[in-house]
Amino acid sequence: MRFSDGGVLVKVHPRKAAGERSTDPLDLPEHKRVYATRDTAFLQEQARGHGEAIGRLAEVLLAGALPWTRMRRVYALLRLVKKYGAARVDEASRRALDAEMANVERLRRLLEQAAGAAESVTSVTIAAKTLPARYLRPAAHFALPIEEARHGA
Repeated sequence: MRFSDGGVLVKVHPRKAAGERSTDPLDLPEHKRVYATRDTAFLQEQARGHGEAIGRLAEVLLAGALPWTRMRRVYALLRLVKKYGAARVDEASRRALDAEMANVERLRRLLEQAAGAAESVTSVTIAAKTLPARYLRPAAHFALPIEEARHGA
């Protein structure tokens, strides 16, 4: 198969049998090439760049036969890094590896629960610090003397 642009030969692909493809990775845009070629080594390097435990978890996720079938799990792990930050995901990944848990969905739920708990503690702490004390009265202000309570009834 020959491709030309206005009489200038641009590309030549060898002939393939019916149903087969001939794709040159260099023809793909640079930013999409690693996804189209299913480059698992690139994904592992990207994960290692965010933290040691994240990189090890990515290796565990991609381990075994047919690693490209599990690439979406690593994409999900990298999305967690964008959402929660590398430090939090690295610590959660370290705990997950210690527990031999290689499930990104469960890791996401753990991070969500930790984020929700941190937000509620922070909001309670802020509310406790900022409440005005103008309505506080001493306990004696609300207590009736025992004699007055008997005579008044």
